[in-house]
Amino acid sequence: MELTNEIIKQRLTEKFSEQVSNFEEPYGMLTFEAPKEINLKVLNFLYDDEELKFRFMTDLTAVHYPNNTGKELAVVYHLHNLTDNIRIRFKVFTGINKPDVYTASGLFSAANWMERETYDFYGVNFVGHPKLKRILNVDEMDYFPMRKEFPLEDQTRIDKDDEMFGRG
Repeated sequence: MELTNEIIKQRLTEKFSEQVSNFEEPYGMLTFEAPKEINLKVLNFLYDDEELKFRFMTDLTAVHYPNNTGKELAVVYHLHNLTDNIRIRFKVFTGINKPDVYTASGLFSAANWMERETYDFYGVNFVGHPKLKRILNVDEMDYFPMRKEFPLEDQTRIDKDDEMFGRG
């Protein structure tokens, strides 16, 4: 039997009931959410289930939603079932004041560096990570540059005058 988004959704709902929610299919990719406390349970289920077989992590990143109080940071996992060639997107949300999410590096070795990069740029603390430290930015950096807390440009710079770029 061919694995479809409907079958994946059904299997997840059977296992986790209302804990998995907000199912969508943007551009045909099944996307869903779960509480951050069960992210490892969901990932393990997707990996171990003989019908689902999501055993390859394509990407792991974060998104900053500054106006989403209590859920400002979303950790986004992209998983791939190589046998049936189907991909899914799984999101967990966390607050910016305590951005703790369990590490997936024990399940997916690729998560190790992806989690370090996500920590480096967004400040997500991956609990249980073997070596969570900055990977691209300097250790002395006291902020997380991909958060939407800072202006993109210094508005006082004269070399950024719109007229110089044909925008004026």
